[in-house]
Amino acid sequence: MTLRRTIVVAGNGMVGHKLVETLLERGAGDEGWDIVVFGEEPRLAYDRVGLSSFFTGTTPEELSLVEPGAYEGVDIRLDDRIDSVDRVARMVTSSTGAVVPYDALVLATGSYPFVPPVPGHDLPGCFVYRTIDDLELIQAYAAGRRVGAVVGGGLLGLEAANALHALGLETHVVEFAPRLMPVQIDGGGGAALRSRIEALGVAVHTSMQTTELVAGPDGAVATMRFAESDDLEVDMVVFSAGIRPRDEIARECGLDVGERGGVVVDEGCRTSDPRIYAIGECAVAAGRVWGLVAPGYEMARTVADRLLGGDETFTGADLSTKLKLMGVDVASFGDGFGSTDGAQSIVFDDPVAKVYKRLVVDADGTRVLGGIFVGDASTYQLLLQMARGDMPTPDHPEQLIFPAASGDSAVALGVGALSDTATVCSCNNVTKATICQAIGDQGLTDVGGIKACTRAGSTCGGCVPLVTELMRDELRKAGVEVHNHLCEHFEYSRQELFDIVRVHRVVSFSELLASHGRGRGCEVCKPAVASMLASLGGGYILDGEQAGLQDTNDHFLANLQRDGTYSVVPRVPGGEITPDQLIAICEVAKDFGLYTKITGGQRIDLFGARVEQLPAIWARLIDAGMESGHAYGKALRTVKSCVGQNWCRYGVQDSTSMAIRLELRYRGLRAPHKLKSAVSGCTRECAEAQSKDFGVIATERGWNLYVCGNGGMRPQHAVLFADDLDDDTLVRYIDRFLMFYIRTADRLERTATWFNKLEGGIDYLRSVIIDDALGICAELEAEMERHVATYECEWKATIDDPARMRRFRSFVNADRSDPSVVMVSERGQRRPAYRHEKLIPVEVLP
Repeated sequence: MTLRRTIVVAGNGMVGHKLVETLLERGAGDEGWDIVVFGEEPRLAYDRVGLSSFFTGTTPEELSLVEPGAYEGVDIRLDDRIDSVDRVARMVTSSTGAVVPYDALVLATGSYPFVPPVPGHDLPGCFVYRTIDDLELIQAYAAGRRVGAVVGGGLLGLEAANALHALGLETHVVEFAPRLMPVQIDGGGGAALRSRIEALGVAVHTSMQTTELVAGPDGAVATMRFAESDDLEVDMVVFSAGIRPRDEIARECGLDVGERGGVVVDEGCRTSDPRIYAIGECAVAAGRVWGLVAPGYEMARTVADRLLGGDETFTGADLSTKLKLMGVDVASFGDGFGSTDGAQSIVFDDPVAKVYKRLVVDADGTRVLGGIFVGDASTYQLLLQMARGDMPTPDHPEQLIFPAASGDSAVALGVGALSDTATVCSCNNVTKATICQAIGDQGLTDVGGIKACTRAGSTCGGCVPLVTELMRDELRKAGVEVHNHLCEHFEYSRQELFDIVRVHRVVSFSELLASHGRGRGCEVCKPAVASMLASLGGGYILDGEQAGLQDTNDHFLANLQRDGTYSVVPRVPGGEITPDQLIAICEVAKDFGLYTKITGGQRIDLFGARVEQLPAIWARLIDAGMESGHAYGKALRTVKSCVGQNWCRYGVQDSTSMAIRLELRYRGLRAPHKLKSAVSGCTRECAEAQSKDFGVIATERGWNLYVCGNGGMRPQHAVLFADDLDDDTLVRYIDRFLMFYIRTADRLERTATWFNKLEGGIDYLRSVIIDDALGICAELEAEMERHVATYECEWKATIDDPARMRRFRSFVNADRSDPSVVMVSERGQRRPAYRHEKLIPVEVLP
């Protein structure tokens, strides 16, 4: 009979959970170990990395890391922490008085948030940002409050700021260092990050030392005082100024601790007592405290291996990280600060786009050493592998961070160049070889299966794009058809899913998910399905479940601008507008203080509207005979036109009337991406029809139709599809073309990109649209007729329904305007203030 031994785990955070999970996976019970876990919180381990999603509706249950039945056989004691350790008797005593003997004790107590010992730090209205309980307290207290401040501009500080901003508070970030995220990014990166965050309406104060928090008449915090600046009036303060190891148990029982705290451990994560281990943020391993989850997971795997007779070691970890903070991509890896002897830095800094990239290479420029990215981290995974030595550095590595010059092609480096030992998932220590072997041995064909089998991508998700590419590469090499699934929740391409929605007449995302998907959906499939439902006449896009699926601009039927205000673009079919409509636009702009500008699509854009002003603005425009221009949606934008034969001496057809006919027919048509069109009255091409998704040019015998052109970032000349068409044939061909594109394109794919991938090119497209080779033209025409018959202006549908009007508020918990929106005057109009201008009274600006 095997002698039973007991492992006691102090702490059930992410790292403590990883230890228990690893022990169970490796059969610790069969090896004679019983596991007892003490958790200080009242709930099982949850995802602290995704903690901020609590404020966007994720429930504590959804954050949980512990699947039902996963802890079978484990003695789990929640809401009960270990208070003391008797090392001689090998016993622990908990806060509830429970006494448990141990053969091995693992300290996974994590850390606590550091609160600067300034006077007033414990006033009512002061919080920390660490647990679900903390977030529930913050959410409850914020109701009805106006101003919130976060002390700390690091990773968690910016997460906390995002939470306060989402709760409707005027938000300030106060950082002692001269830049945000000083541990991860340099001065250039800090400037770009600050610029992006301030553009969201969050005030940033760097090089600021808080000296005192002062109470108001009600005894709660009301004022922050600083050594360097004037006071800041606040209603609540959240401390997120770093962490400190939870090492009090170790201190009390006489274990060795570091000078700055933390339980000192060796390469096996063993403390000065050979029967006690420490892992995660409470431990000093390889000379430092590791504040990320991936190193903690490595320590957990090390201890599990040691307890089961192995000799695995922890000698340090990669601190590379890629995050999305307040919607901004931020990444750092390797020697991002260039401290290696002879290191050289290649810097791309675009202050207009607010993108900063620093690539550090060795003295010869032949090896990537590290990097820092803010605003665009698309090449992070490739460069990270180069810095690790798992992928060769190409000639001219600067091409990996600079935009491609005209005519140049990007550096092509596929995942095949990765070495087999390359670590793809740092959180779970999964290599390329492990993933490739699982794909081959288990016959895996989707990312969800790889996650379940290898754990790659199941923690922070940052490596999922690389995992996806690896999977596709392995399947191609094996001769397996590579599926273009929309995402891990739907094993269908966008085209297949669109057909399912159309044929089965699906009317909601939840219905589609239940019948043809799995899980809860994601940021990829939700807006994609929302677009499909809208394309097929799904009704008002903000009703019920539909509202939660929409992209940013669709949430309020207007375009979000950098200062948090919105722009309003009424439809001007064909560019034709009456004097009364012009007067109405001018009066609206004056009455609401909006910045006005003529757009490239022959319309007038009104900038600077607050959310609560939108319905009133729409009502005035609708009364003048106008409607939504759908500038916010993946839909038809405009059909430009010249004046045609009515006025122009060169015109051969009435281009304005045709443009108006087309725009009124296709208005509101939702598609995989935006659609633009134009009609020119002669071959002089004043409307630039050959740069549009579909363009029309008049001839003496009718109309020439061009398709799949594109302006903008990647210009592409449209292709002549058919010539000398009469009016009705022209419209019929465009009907078929648009609905065929909507049926078959991938998500966020413009017509030009779709056409370039279309096997058979223009000849195939003509065979489908003109010759009806697929026998679907009648269906395509019927779908377009249904769209035309069911179209309604979304602005009017909103203002006609009081229930729909209620969503148009700046804050969900207060009826007031966003105080962070500040305007200044320039050339006789108002525009958003830059940060330095917000410090100057608006009325004294020129």
